[in-house]
Amino acid sequence: MTAQPQMARDAASLMRRWFEEVWNQGKEITIDEMFPRNSVMWGVSRPDASSRGPEEFRAFYQGMRKTFTDMHIELHDVVQDNDTAYARFTVTANHAGDFFGVAPTGKTIKLVGMCCLKAANGVIVEGWNVWDQMGLVRELGLLSPQVVSMFP
Repeated sequence: MTAQPQMARDAASLMRRWFEEVWNQGKEITIDEMFPRNSVMWGVSRPDASSRGPEEFRAFYQGMRKTFTDMHIELHDVVQDNDTAYARFTVTANHAGDFFGVAPTGKTIKLVGMCCLKAANGVIVEGWNVWDQMGLVRELGLLSPQVVSMFP
C-alpha cells in the first residue's frame, strides 16, 4: 500500500498552489477547495474592497480571465511567518477582452504586485493583494500623455 501525498497545509505551500492552479492553470474548482465561504480577499479589484467567499471572488476571477488571456503569474521570494505567507509576483497576460469599456488591444501586459495570505486548517482564511493598477491602465494606453510624462 502506497501512502498518498499529504495536501499542503502551510501558508507558503497554499500560496504556491493557489497561484499555480487558480491563475496559471485556470482551475476554477480550486477556488472552492481553498477559499471557503467565510474567507476574505482584499485588494483584488480595489485596494480598499474585499471579496468574501468563493462566489464574490469568482466574479472578479472570471472577469480577469475573460479580459486577460494567457495569464501567467510568477511568484518571487515566497516567505512564511507562522500562519501567513508573503510574496512578490509578476503577471503577464494578453489584453483580449473588454476592460471597463476599453476594447481589446491585443497587447501583452506585464505588471507587478505583492500578496500575503493567512492559512488555517489547510485553507486560505484571508488574503491581501497590492498590484500595479496604474501600470495596467498605462500599458493599455488609457492615460493621457501628460499623466504618462509624470511617471517615466
